[in-house]
Amino acid sequence: MTIGNIGNFYGYMQNTDPISAPQNGIKNTAGTQEPEEAKGLSDKTKVKNGYRSSPEDCQTCKERKYQDGSDESDVSFKAPGHISPEASASTVMAHERQHVSNAYQKAAQNDGKVVSCNVTLHTAVCPECGTVYVAGGTTNTSISYPNESNPYQRDKKAQDAIRFTGANIDYVA
Repeated sequence: MTIGNIGNFYGYMQNTDPISAPQNGIKNTAGTQEPEEAKGLSDKTKVKNGYRSSPEDCQTCKERKYQDGSDESDVSFKAPGHISPEASASTVMAHERQHVSNAYQKAAQNDGKVVSCNVTLHTAVCPECGTVYVAGGTTNTSISYPNESNPYQRDKKAQDAIRFTGANIDYVA
């Protein structure tokens, strides 16, 4: 399945029918049509139904800017920058991995442990040309620190010690 400009990861296995699949690596071309790209028509130059322009001539895609909204100063896209729709998935994922790397560094500096890390890429469709692109991403991390380094946990332990001291007494008769 192809989503926008992100192709099939297993593109070399498109002919998976065991009856018509060649066994010796030679492609079976009997009864197949010539691809549109070979005829001179490509998806970049065609205007899709219901849209104003082709992906090649799309002004919206050419002017689209990406900018990071986090408070981490050492990640990319602190200043607005352009990413082409074809490169948006890999570029946004690389940016989100910078946030993941920062979480692991922060945990290591404070004797913490990264409990979970979740990266979500958000897609959108260009209103002018209909190209599907990655519009942004979100990284959520959860870091667990030892109880001694957390002041709230230290205070809770102190209160529990006062509250429960002498609560359980074993009487010997």
